[in-house]
Amino acid sequence: MSGPSTTTVSGQTRTADLGDLVTFDGVTKTYSNGFAALAPVDLAIRRGEVLSVVGPSGCGKTTLLRMAAGLSGASTGSVRRNVERTSYVFQDPTLLAWRSVQANTELVARIRGVGRAERRRAASEALELVGLGHVAHSLPRELSGGMKMRVSLARALASDPELMLMDEPFAALDEFTRERMSDELLRLWRERGFGVMFITHSIREAVKIGHRVVVMAKGPGRVADVVDSPSPPTGDPSAPRDEVALDALAREIAATLATA
Repeated sequence: MSGPSTTTVSGQTRTADLGDLVTFDGVTKTYSNGFAALAPVDLAIRRGEVLSVVGPSGCGKTTLLRMAAGLSGASTGSVRRNVERTSYVFQDPTLLAWRSVQANTELVARIRGVGRAERRRAASEALELVGLGHVAHSLPRELSGGMKMRVSLARALASDPELMLMDEPFAALDEFTRERMSDELLRLWRERGFGVMFITHSIREAVKIGHRVVVMAKGPGRVADVVDSPSPPTGDPSAPRDEVALDALAREIAATLATA
């Protein structure tokens, strides 16, 4: 692992360790029933980037995500994790109905044994960051779908993650709310600088948020292509994006998926 150095990541100059957060080297996954979920995969999640992963159902996206989290092992090859703090955001907000927004946001820290004062402070800061400080004492049933997902993001942020692993977190939302949540994720990325591995079925979503887009195909799951964004998100929220180039990238990815 290389030592600290000054580097430029996604348009931002910062002092950082140049090691990748997670590296997959020749990784395969075959389950005990004989199902081959992943063909050999070589891939890295870079520090400070948003890595989008798009592909059809059954192509191994979630399997790859679980390996990145250390929740599942490889059948062959190796997964190297150079990360201490990882947060996992699911498709469903997974909030406890009988706990307040504040208590739900503190939940992971509480399970990890973090002291009450520290976890309350971190949860309150995270709720303010996602614009939900005013509903800290509300119950989940009093929130909209978008607000529930923002609570889920706040819970993940409360752990100050180096890496955010996101498994189709906005898939159940309406299109308008989904667009807003994509903007929210990029805003939080700019403020906190964490790395992201973002699983999605939506080409549009993958292209909008990703600095690189991993295109996966099935039979068994494999990486068909890894594409650098021609106009990635940067640290400046007012910087224009080249929408023509992004639309062309979306068409390129759709063509790859149609033939993979």
